[in-house]
Amino acid sequence: MIYVFLANGFEECEALAPIDILRRAGFQLKTVGVSGKTAIGSHNITITCDITTDDVTFEDLEAVILPGGMPGTINLENDKTVQAAIDYAHKNGLLIGAICAAPSVLGHKGILNDKKATCFPGFEKDLLGAKYIDTAVVRDGNIITAKGAGVAFQFGFELLSYLKDEKTANDLKIQMMFK
Repeated sequence: MIYVFLANGFEECEALAPIDILRRAGFQLKTVGVSGKTAIGSHNITITCDITTDDVTFEDLEAVILPGGMPGTINLENDKTVQAAIDYAHKNGLLIGAICAAPSVLGHKGILNDKKATCFPGFEKDLLGAKYIDTAVVRDGNIITAKGAGVAFQFGFELLSYLKDEKTANDLKIQMMFK
């Protein structure tokens, strides 16, 4: 199962573009409401989540995805279930994706030590232990980070490339008229 955690104040594009891409590719994915069954994005778009943090289990976990936005990133970082999911994914070498301000959550946990990473400008100082790369999307092992809303599709395709393969990601880009 892929969990996309949605906390109030999340950046809508950064969540929905990767969700759409991964679901089109046939992945089982659940949106997880951090503050309940609904999450309100940073631009007041309300999303009804598939489950809440109370329903999260780790038995079949494949990936954790963290959209950025403010105060969504802070709300993610302050949630014990989100923290536990990140810890579980990290310990088990599972995919962790974070975009915009959300890579800061990984930096604060020390998960980015000796990793290449990117983030929204201004959050570089929070990528503790990482080598900051000034590019749209960075993949280093099982960690994928991205700059922000404008690269949300690129982020989603990189997640797909990791979870499936590059051919599938490229084929879907063509179908979606991305290329």
